[in-house]
Amino acid sequence: MCVRSALLLFLVISFASPSWAAKKFVYCSEGSPVIFNPQLATDGATNNAIHPIYNGLVGFIQGTTGLRPSLASDWTISDDEKQYTFMLRKDVAFHKTKDFKPTRNFNADDVLFSFNRQRLSDHPYHNVGGKRYEYFTAMGLSEIISDIQKVDDYTVKFILAKPDATFLANLAMPFASILSSEYADHLTKIGQQSLIDTNPVGTGPFVFQKYVPDTYIEYSAFDHYFRGKAKIQQLIFSIHSDALVRAQKLFSGECHLIAEPPPSELKRFERDPNIKVMKIESMNVGYLAFNVEKKPFDNVKVRQAIYHALNRQAYVDVLYKGLGVVAKNPLPPVVMGYHKDNFDYEYNPVKAKELLEQAGFKDGFTTELWALPVSRPYNPDGKKMAEMMQDDLAKVGIKAKIVTYDWQTYLAKTKSGEHTMCQAGWNADNGDPDNFMYTLLSCDAIESGANRARWCNKEFNQLVWDAKVMTDAEVRKQKYIKAQEIFKDQAPWVPIAHSQSFRAMQKNVIGFVMSPINRDSFYTVDLK
Repeated sequence: MCVRSALLLFLVISFASPSWAAKKFVYCSEGSPVIFNPQLATDGATNNAIHPIYNGLVGFIQGTTGLRPSLASDWTISDDEKQYTFMLRKDVAFHKTKDFKPTRNFNADDVLFSFNRQRLSDHPYHNVGGKRYEYFTAMGLSEIISDIQKVDDYTVKFILAKPDATFLANLAMPFASILSSEYADHLTKIGQQSLIDTNPVGTGPFVFQKYVPDTYIEYSAFDHYFRGKAKIQQLIFSIHSDALVRAQKLFSGECHLIAEPPPSELKRFERDPNIKVMKIESMNVGYLAFNVEKKPFDNVKVRQAIYHALNRQAYVDVLYKGLGVVAKNPLPPVVMGYHKDNFDYEYNPVKAKELLEQAGFKDGFTTELWALPVSRPYNPDGKKMAEMMQDDLAKVGIKAKIVTYDWQTYLAKTKSGEHTMCQAGWNADNGDPDNFMYTLLSCDAIESGANRARWCNKEFNQLVWDAKVMTDAEVRKQKYIKAQEIFKDQAPWVPIAHSQSFRAMQKNVIGFVMSPINRDSFYTVDLK
């Protein structure tokens, strides 16, 4: 029996048996995880797949970006805001798996291992997995964190080079999840260090059991989870990149809940008596990034011309089905510092042609347009959007060949700058403007790969760095407003849309709470 047939039989059996149905939950996800280590994860599909496995020192209050204790029971901040002391829980167990049987609970050694692997180039695990710690690098944490000290087994002190208004919120993000130092030592002894990134061991509510690439991931509830055992015994991520396929599997009862449901099916979901829909205002942006290191996109007039050539309102009308608005800035409107009075580029093909002529491209040019291969809340249909963009560009003399790859390859190639123009997007990780402005557009973010435009503007960079390392909210806001004006003038991206996110699920699903940062959590989920 083939893997897909076996999975279908498994799902049918699960839904057919009432005694099993109360214990198994099937989530139709939109893409395969790139890796199972949150330190190396950067895309939504991967972070969702990792989320059940790990915890950080702090976490988000469910359904918000407010902070709560997690593996740290409490913390204190020094008067100069440069020392954060975390008191750790003593009752937290690590998962037992086929690869590892822990002999102790979580402690300070695990905190030091998890952060020092990312920040210290001479750490024995720093180069395992390709040493691309995109978040850690893109947010400047190598410069921010001066030292991490173990005060005792259950107390850890972070010493910062300067105050950082984003520090606590950053620690609630996936990259700051805590891995097991004991597991790392075990893998070193057997010469299998790379398993730490593929066969995960965490402290979260679900234990990783199995992954069949591009097909499914299986988890089981962790009996010894420190907050109490999850209500569902078995969690299955059934992977389907086609949004319409996910929708059909929800209608047929093969999935309890689907990721990134297609906006085109929203009205049908709402009419179906067996399905319920949840919506939330998301913190996200979808955009077209220009690789400014490649000609002709090093020319600001070319970038501005393309900005004028793209009919963004048409994309929103056709693809988002009332769940999106045209984006003016890299920041979403719901994030502090959004520049509501910033200028924008109107759709104007005549102006686009004038700018191309001024740039020396009177007859246009030929290039590539990389299309997003998976549906995301900020771009529900990358292929269709690319086709609409291609038509708009042709009207001003630019011949764009549409290029795409599988999701993992697309991420890797755009991180390394192989593209010319690429569709991309971002869901907030913590609700702070720094998570967009510095993480995606700083000079540091070129090295990490998060800056898909590979754009380094010294004045912009200084503004967002200054905003990062101060705590006065009004001063931070003004710096972000000035930075957005520079962004618009230099146009390293064309912001396309901010979307409203929604989820569709079976009527009997209870306890699911949507997240403004688009992180699906199943710890509180149950089936009536």
